[in-house]
Amino acid sequence: MEAPVHIALIGPLPPPPGGMANQTLQLNELLLRDGHRVELVQMNAPYAPAWAGRIPVLRAGVRLLPYLWRLWRVSGQVQLLHVMANSGWSWHLFAAPAIWIARLRGCPVVVNYRGGEADAFLQRAADWVGPSLRRAAALVVPSGYLEAVFRRHGFDSIVVPNVINLERFGAADAAPPASRAPSVLVARHLEPIYDNQTALRAFALLAARYPAARLVIAGSGPEAGMLAALAEHLGIAEAVRFTGRVDNAEMAALYREADIMLNPSLVDNMPNSVLEALAGGVAVVSTDVGGVPYLVEHGRTALLVPPQDPQAMADAMLKLLAEPELTRRLRQAGLQLAAQYTWAQVRPRLLKVYHSVIDNAGRAGSPAAAGRSEI
Repeated sequence: MEAPVHIALIGPLPPPPGGMANQTLQLNELLLRDGHRVELVQMNAPYAPAWAGRIPVLRAGVRLLPYLWRLWRVSGQVQLLHVMANSGWSWHLFAAPAIWIARLRGCPVVVNYRGGEADAFLQRAADWVGPSLRRAAALVVPSGYLEAVFRRHGFDSIVVPNVINLERFGAADAAPPASRAPSVLVARHLEPIYDNQTALRAFALLAARYPAARLVIAGSGPEAGMLAALAEHLGIAEAVRFTGRVDNAEMAALYREADIMLNPSLVDNMPNSVLEALAGGVAVVSTDVGGVPYLVEHGRTALLVPPQDPQAMADAMLKLLAEPELTRRLRQAGLQLAAQYTWAQVRPRLLKVYHSVIDNAGRAGSPAAAGRSEI
């Protein structure tokens, strides 16, 4: 059996819930359950004092300084840092400092990069990202899509997929009855890149054929007011429920109640919401952007449509409702696909990266391989 690893896991935590925050929380629990030692360093720790979070410049320092100090301490204690990374300011404020502080402390870093905007970010900020990224011991990405993106920019990466908890998101025992009014779910934040407007417009077209249909939009964000106004304008406000922020346990219940899950995003990598829907036995209609076609196959595990095309999205939903055999096949294939993303499947790939990084650090003369001294 492999020796336990002493890891510092650097990432955000819910709230708010989101792909990277949920994956950080879940990975921490899974590694601890396996007997590894994990020091969790939260990127989005609560502001202390709380009132400082209301002052833009002050809140950055109030959060960043304790974060940097915590990084310095754990880099002297653990065998490696596993850093959850994303594009934009998240990279500059949290990921890059973790890499450089760990380098000063002689601790190897595994960068776990995610996010569908990586290509644009690397083009825009190559001079800033490159020097930091080249000092990471390993670059891990969750999809073949991001592997191809980083390859184009001259960086090798290792694919280690996201993990889905089938115990939480497992499918209902049977398909929803055909006689029930269609229930549609969107599970993305209310932000421009997720294009919830198109989902609302597509649902309005569906509701013209199925007046009893219902839409649940699970998420929070700056477009909440605008989207509520759009639902009113489209005449579907009474059929649409905006849940606001939803935690993982509540999300599992929403998947079990849904017949169709829509993913209308304009930019994507490996959306957890799509994987969770598949694990819940929900038929998926998604835009064919970014890494989505790497994750699902049109006509086999999901139906894919062009972005910003409400008619195509509505037509896909109508097709699922008109062809129950197609829906059944998609459900079954989706369940089989989701089974590839359990911890039992992902764990060996991640631990192989960890042990390789630790072994290489040991050969290079770093104290990482044998453990670190406490300070």
